[in-house]
Amino acid sequence: AMGALAALRPLVTARSGAVLHAIGVRALSAAAARIAQLEAAARAGGGEKRIAKQHERGKLTARERIDLLLDEGSFREMDMIKSHRCVEFDMADQQFPGDGVVTGYGTVAGRTVFVFSQDFTVFGGSLSETHAEKICKIMDKAMLVGAPVVGLNDSGGARIQEGIESLGGYADVFQRNVMSSGVIPQISVIMGPCAGGAVYSPALTDLTFMVRSSSYMFVTGPDVVRSVTNEEVTAEQLGGATTHTTLSGCAHNAYDNDMEALQAVRQALSYLPQSNREPPPRVPTADPPTRRVYALNEVVPDDPNQPYDMRKVVGQLVDAGSALELSPGWAPNVLTYLARFDGRSVGIVANQPAALAGCLDINSSIKAARFVRMCDSFRLPLVTLVDVPGFLPGTAQESGGIIRNGAKLLFAFAEATVPKVTVITRKAYGGAYDVMSSKHLRGDSNYAWPSAEIAVMGAEGACEILFRGKSATELKAEVAKYEAKFSNPIKAAQRGFVDAIIEPAETRRLICEDLDTYEGKQLANPAKRHANIPL
Repeated sequence: AMGALAALRPLVTARSGAVLHAIGVRALSAAAARIAQLEAAARAGGGEKRIAKQHERGKLTARERIDLLLDEGSFREMDMIKSHRCVEFDMADQQFPGDGVVTGYGTVAGRTVFVFSQDFTVFGGSLSETHAEKICKIMDKAMLVGAPVVGLNDSGGARIQEGIESLGGYADVFQRNVMSSGVIPQISVIMGPCAGGAVYSPALTDLTFMVRSSSYMFVTGPDVVRSVTNEEVTAEQLGGATTHTTLSGCAHNAYDNDMEALQAVRQALSYLPQSNREPPPRVPTADPPTRRVYALNEVVPDDPNQPYDMRKVVGQLVDAGSALELSPGWAPNVLTYLARFDGRSVGIVANQPAALAGCLDINSSIKAARFVRMCDSFRLPLVTLVDVPGFLPGTAQESGGIIRNGAKLLFAFAEATVPKVTVITRKAYGGAYDVMSSKHLRGDSNYAWPSAEIAVMGAEGACEILFRGKSATELKAEVAKYEAKFSNPIKAAQRGFVDAIIEPAETRRLICEDLDTYEGKQLANPAKRHANIPL
């Protein structure tokens, strides 16, 4: 009997194993079906009707935007089925896997990029505690591996049903914005509403782009403005793309639709390194570094008071088609570009004689200073083109704080440790000469064109002070003497304040050679907790 039982045992064990296996397969199949159901719900967002409304507004969905931003097939989603934990206001019955934001990572031109894309079809893209956790997770991962973060913003703001939890979520995101600043590139794209506390995250990032007619940013909306000030204003007037790219400077560039904005993000990333741990990318170019630009020999007018377009100078100097202008509509008296020389990424700051005669004012100082600090953070060499008659005079500028704000640009150039090449094309007067990346601010190569005028001020203004009381004829003669003596770059070259007076046509070649020479530059500022820039 015992022998028979022993003989049956393997058969019973095999049958039991088969039963257990079958049960396990059914359980796994049920779990897989449930997961597939949740993932399908996440992909569906707020449903077909809400997606249709999104499209009617001329806006893409959160997932469509990611597909356009990243290389095809490269997106790896994280926390796809994560949902909120709120039970107040019947929220327990309103569950959308993903909780109104799609997060993960992929590649742009083969380089890793982390991304979050808010889904307006789910709770209006409002930020909950778990929504914020998803964003914070990819920001932490980006810092860990050293890769950019792109935020696609389309949100009605904090989720009111969650109260303080949503506010805490915003602060968690802000803290990561600050910790990431200067370490990894951060780009924000406003593709719908961005209101209340939500606006401070884009304000903390390196670049902010907006979409015309469908996006807006403001701390308090039109209804609040109306109730407090009785002012009638639309969302577009208060915080639309035109307002922020021409009046406030809170956004850099605006684009006509989602597709153009996302393409601009891809372009901007092409100039930037993955993080401050590595140099900016260098790309092949068919534009020879030795190319002579003969048109520059004629670009500066003989009349020192006649304007010319510095944009044309930039376009002719850089690698063909490589210039991306930032903030073209705000503070147009100074130009800021991401561009390339011999395939190497650089930042360009240039006075614009065609706007306010190229004078520096409050807004242009702020614009250029922020740009210089971004370039220095990410190891982009700085090329500065100078034609500046000074700081803009007037009571509005003085009472508005031109001293403090002008000092920001001075501080930014002085603090920068990247290679710095400066070319004075015409005027470099007074304190503005010092501020615009002069040799005294640790400039590496400083050049002047023969048309350069480097002096305390213009000849007429100087002679009116020096020879007060003389007749008009005598004063005219003194102006001619002053111009012959000071309205040229010779004195500066004799003192070593410029390294050479160069033919304009040779400018591109010299800049390319200098960027090669100073590629290995090592310069460190004194150890400190942080500097006290005059904010």
